[in-house]
Amino acid sequence: MSGAGLPGAPTGDEKRVVLHVDVDCFYAACERRRDPALRGKPVVVGMGYEAGAAHGAVATASYEAREHGVESAQPISQALEALPRAATAPADHDGPVGHYRPVDMAYYREVSDEIRAILHGIADVVREVSIDEAYLDVTDRVGWHSVEILARSLKRRIDEEVGVTASVGVGPNMSVAKVASDHDKPDGLVVVPPGEVREFLAPLPIDELHGVGPVTARELRAAGIETAGDLASADRGALVSRFGARGGTIHDHARGRDSRPVEPVGKPKSLSSESAFTEATDAFDAVCERLLRLAEEVTERAAARDALYKTIGIKVVRPPFDVNTRERSLSGPVADPDLVESVVLDLAEEFEGETVRKLGVRVSNLTFGERTQAPLDAWEGDGSAGAGVDADDGPIDGDDGSGQSTRDDERFGRDRATRVPRGQTSIVDFT
Repeated sequence: MSGAGLPGAPTGDEKRVVLHVDVDCFYAACERRRDPALRGKPVVVGMGYEAGAAHGAVATASYEAREHGVESAQPISQALEALPRAATAPADHDGPVGHYRPVDMAYYREVSDEIRAILHGIADVVREVSIDEAYLDVTDRVGWHSVEILARSLKRRIDEEVGVTASVGVGPNMSVAKVASDHDKPDGLVVVPPGEVREFLAPLPIDELHGVGPVTARELRAAGIETAGDLASADRGALVSRFGARGGTIHDHARGRDSRPVEPVGKPKSLSSESAFTEATDAFDAVCERLLRLAEEVTERAAARDALYKTIGIKVVRPPFDVNTRERSLSGPVADPDLVESVVLDLAEEFEGETVRKLGVRVSNLTFGERTQAPLDAWEGDGSAGAGVDADDGPIDGDDGSGQSTRDDERFGRDRATRVPRGQTSIVDFT
């Protein structure tokens, strides 16, 4: 947006830069990723639906399906009346047909995890509000002069690396960013700087405001309040009297005000980082180098959060979107970057010679704020403290007598110069 506008946000918001990321028709997008032949076609994903059946309800309808009257929460039987099933449509049917799929939450969560890794890679503060949307506070990473470049890059990464399309809204607070991301769907990008908030919001129908549902919208319209501008000009006291505290909240939102900080919902269950190659590669040295970089990023983030981890894993994506995950679990939580690197490279050996387009590293089963950790001779599956594993109270390989480890890479079966596995078995037998 451009041009001067009325003051749109309180002074404290002017420096905040908040993104709202929302994947367009997420379930349908996942089904199209799995079956590219569905791209551009009406797709309906049903809850409680089974292939060939007429029961259940619509969980997500693609924009192409919506054009024919299919909507979320609609009974599948009603959707079929508007959009017959492609697989069973009569041969002489010359109208539009839909492609119906049952909900596959396990697969959708895998796709969501890939998106989440990208989001956490570009923002230190991420509030995940559902499987397909999140708020990011990027105030410390980018200013208003360059946030559009960041947002476009984020959209491109989600498209190229994950294979789904996201709409992104940028504003000085969560409420404005949410409205912005909804404003130009699908595949939208709307940036609303602080000075343009009121101008942007004023003409919008009231039900496009964050926090105004259908019932509240009907009551406001009955009182002659049709737009966000009308709501912003309304008597605040009257709104609070009619709607309680929520009346004050929606009045603030209509004026572009929202003091809520972007905060994570609870502590994370895992920390991960992912990266895609510009071109898919079968060069194992490049794969290992990228995995080590990702491992370093993840362990640094864990250390910053005072987090210990019990499970270490990798993700290897082969073209086009063949996702493979491998992990190893420990008997207790640790904070050991060297061990993470070792395990990551051991897990990667299975994929030597494979063509890879994307990689990820994750640590999970997290605990926070604990200063003690399981001894290094107590991994599951290891029968003794002398099985090539360092005991807490004894010298480690590479100890030069000073009490400081020289981080002898030989004990990991690695070459210090290349950090590529030599083919030796791991020093630790994980389950």
